[in-house]
Amino acid sequence: MRSSPLPRMSRRGRVTIGVLVGVFVLFTLLGWGVNAWTDWLWFDEVRYTQVFTGVLATRVLLFLIVGFGMAVVIGGNLWLAHRLRPRMRPHSLEQATLERYRMLLSPRLGSWIATVAAVIGLFAGLSAQTRWSQWLLFRNGGSFGVKDPEFGVDVGFYVFELPFWRYLLGVGFTAVVLSLLGALAVHYLFGGVRLQGVGDRMTNGARAHLSTLVAVFVLLKAVAYVLDRRAMLLEYNEGTKLYGAGYADINALLPAKEILAYISVVVAIAIIVFSNAVMRNLVWPGISLALLGVSAVAIGGIYPWAVQTFEVKPSARDKEAPYIQRSIEATRAAYGLSATKTSGYAANNLVPPASLATDTSVVPNVRLLDPQLVSETYTQLQQVRGFYDFGPKLDIDRYAVSGKTSDYVVGVREINYGELPQNNWINRHTVYTHGYGLVAAPANQICDNGTPYFVSGFLGDSAKEVQGCASQSEQIPAQQPRIYYGERMEADDYAIVGQAGERNVEFDRPTSTGGEQYYTYTGEGGIKIGSFSRRLLFAIKEQESNFLLSESVNDNSKLLYVRNPRDRVEKVAPFLTLDGDPYPAVVNGRVQWIVDGYTTAATYPYAERVNLQAETTDELTGRGTFQLARENVNYIRNSVKATVDAYDGTVRLYQFDDTDPVLKAWNKAFGGDLVLPKSAIPPELAEHFRYPADLFKVQRNLLTKFHVTDPGDFYSGQDFWQVPNVPDAPDSGQKQPPYYLFTQFPGQEEGPRFQLTAAVTPNGRQNLAALISGSYVDGQPRLEVLELPDQTRTAGPVQVHQQMTNNGDIRQQLNLLSSNQAQVQYGNLLSLPFANGMLYVEPVYVKSNQQDAFPSLQRVLLSYGDGGSYVALAPTLADGIKQLVEQGKRAPQGTPPPGGGTTPGTGTNSPPPLTGELAEAAGKVQSAIAEVKAAQTSGDFERYGRALKTLDEAMTAFQQAQSATTPSSAPAPSGSAPASPPVSPSPNG
Repeated sequence: MRSSPLPRMSRRGRVTIGVLVGVFVLFTLLGWGVNAWTDWLWFDEVRYTQVFTGVLATRVLLFLIVGFGMAVVIGGNLWLAHRLRPRMRPHSLEQATLERYRMLLSPRLGSWIATVAAVIGLFAGLSAQTRWSQWLLFRNGGSFGVKDPEFGVDVGFYVFELPFWRYLLGVGFTAVVLSLLGALAVHYLFGGVRLQGVGDRMTNGARAHLSTLVAVFVLLKAVAYVLDRRAMLLEYNEGTKLYGAGYADINALLPAKEILAYISVVVAIAIIVFSNAVMRNLVWPGISLALLGVSAVAIGGIYPWAVQTFEVKPSARDKEAPYIQRSIEATRAAYGLSATKTSGYAANNLVPPASLATDTSVVPNVRLLDPQLVSETYTQLQQVRGFYDFGPKLDIDRYAVSGKTSDYVVGVREINYGELPQNNWINRHTVYTHGYGLVAAPANQICDNGTPYFVSGFLGDSAKEVQGCASQSEQIPAQQPRIYYGERMEADDYAIVGQAGERNVEFDRPTSTGGEQYYTYTGEGGIKIGSFSRRLLFAIKEQESNFLLSESVNDNSKLLYVRNPRDRVEKVAPFLTLDGDPYPAVVNGRVQWIVDGYTTAATYPYAERVNLQAETTDELTGRGTFQLARENVNYIRNSVKATVDAYDGTVRLYQFDDTDPVLKAWNKAFGGDLVLPKSAIPPELAEHFRYPADLFKVQRNLLTKFHVTDPGDFYSGQDFWQVPNVPDAPDSGQKQPPYYLFTQFPGQEEGPRFQLTAAVTPNGRQNLAALISGSYVDGQPRLEVLELPDQTRTAGPVQVHQQMTNNGDIRQQLNLLSSNQAQVQYGNLLSLPFANGMLYVEPVYVKSNQQDAFPSLQRVLLSYGDGGSYVALAPTLADGIKQLVEQGKRAPQGTPPPGGGTTPGTGTNSPPPLTGELAEAAGKVQSAIAEVKAAQTSGDFERYGRALKTLDEAMTAFQQAQSATTPSSAPAPSGSAPASPPVSPSPNG
């Protein structure tokens, strides 16, 4: 009896391994089962079980079909290779060496083949189940009603079908390659393929089997070439620096792909015929494969390169023009830029008009509260208890109070679990379960001490208990002010509510007498955990024994978890990309979180592809706003407005873009009623919709290039814009965030409008190029661009901030505000078009260095015109406007503001030379300017400050002398500037 080539494992060893494997499988299945069960309970609570079952069923289906299919293909080819083994093998040293392996495998060959096939099928199935979203879109996708410019194929094919076809092609390649390698190994092991010995090195059966697999691989390559022809419209074009096929791609690579597809079919046929029917050897099949490789290099590589190098590059502007036009049109369509309204704005008025003091549409609505800075103020003045918190950034919304609509800075008073007096399990999860109140203050109204004027969210029975100034009653009343779901709640901040008996144990709010009021949750939200099985279930899930042991968990208990509104919507609608800045609003007496949801795609032909994380990151990212994932997209729509009730956690998805094919596909995939129709949006809720910030950032960044619609101008890039850096910290490299305003821009005839606004500057320069705004008009999104002339003198945000803060008098006042005990903080720099000029407003906050200090608004910086000609620093906005108007009145009619004149004695129509006191004053201005430049170059801060002061005095003297003369005889001194010349704040330039 021949002994086994490998020693057998003892019975005890086999039992031990079996037990370990069983325990591992048990705990794996237990963990999966607990998560699945608790997820089902959660989805049942929010009434979106169709999402849970739909995604789960799709994943299981893909796992089984792809996994089983892969296992059958691999296993079938391994079995066939064994079946085709030769019955008689020639004796050789090679075969003798392989005999021991054949003896090991042959008795249980079926088991070995099944094991290998099952393992490969398992990994293939696990990979396939992650493609559930592609399959659902493939199955439910429809038409876009837009055809691509090259093949005339509906865009829906690229968005819904192409990604899944390419995945299936990849699965086919993987199956064929693994089958080929496995079959080759089996043929070699059982003698079908030999490396030694006389006669043929490959049996007829092995040759037919392996050549067929190679032929199938080549046929799949032909299919790949066909799909590549479509996918070319998605690739990056180095020649144009845009996405989409260019001249060389269309005229050289595209026909090359078609030729290579035909060659692949011919090669596949040649491999089968020559290997099995004609010559019965591998010489001609090898030649055919070599021909395919050479063709791929020559036709698919060298020829397109030659066309690009010798035909396109010498005249790229003309050759690529039609394809640049395609990219411009596709990008504007894919990102919702096609309907952008662009209008010119001369901004040639550099003198503050008297109408500033009487305006009723722009000036009264100027926002002075900065949501980022006053968060600390809200926390200190509205906190009452140390564990209350408003987060690092507040939100902007608008409300109609007493018949007048204004924008308000709003924040929700939430629990900061890290600041609880005793952070134990009982307190964290059963006592401190919720926050209280939506606190709001008008964005354009400040108390005498520089603090906000609070109008809602009071903890006590009256506003008299509020620290600081406030209205006498709730102006934005909430019938249910308790916050059980909020932004400050992490994944492990679950709450157990619903206590037995008459005693309330949930801390509700402090009372006016210094005591504390308690409460018991009565909402519909939450999962009942009164039964032992439910308590055991969540004890396992949370790995917390208190679910079973604590008396705080009883028959009436409910569990609230996934309490962050953004996480809640993301779980209900996993196909949406969510905006990073949810915001609260009081709607019909209840606090609702509003979350903007985007549908996206990455396969819109010819559209520019962007990374959402990179495009939406700015100064505020991570400071009250969530950072988006690194998702590459080339199509986006704000298709869904989602709401989360802050009290009971109810989630509702409302269709906002009723024309979006992607949302229609997702809604169909989950039964057709997952998303409520647009007509179901309550009017009271629609009043609080705002243009979403992340979408606006993407559109703003794209408009810096794609506002240019002429292909030739686009290719030259001379008219491109850029987003400026943060005005008060330009060296940080962080982009200036857009800001919400309730205002009226030129051309907006509907009156003041709540809109998201951003300034852009020419590429490589800092003067103002345009203002971009996004708003809703009659429930529809509208993008508008106010474009300034190319050679405008109007300064951009960075220049304006530097010029205002470099002004001699203003610099002195700012220095007085800041000291070793305090620091100056700058709010949003607002760029407001007004009276054919530009009004700039920048709040100035002062924060003491003492503990628990908060910023308070102490001054308002204002400027009109080119950013530095007319500047004011005043305690209030009204005082600043008055100063600007007075400065404008002192400017002689028809005379450019200081710094805008021409050099005397130059030009054909130069004015007569200055005489008398005016000439002397002009000379002092020229000397002062020269000293400023010299001090700036020297790097001497003290000298630089003295020079600025001297220049300010010289300019004042010149203006006084100028006012004593007629306008025609008072030209400005050469190179003169306003009281603060446009120089860098750094002496080092």
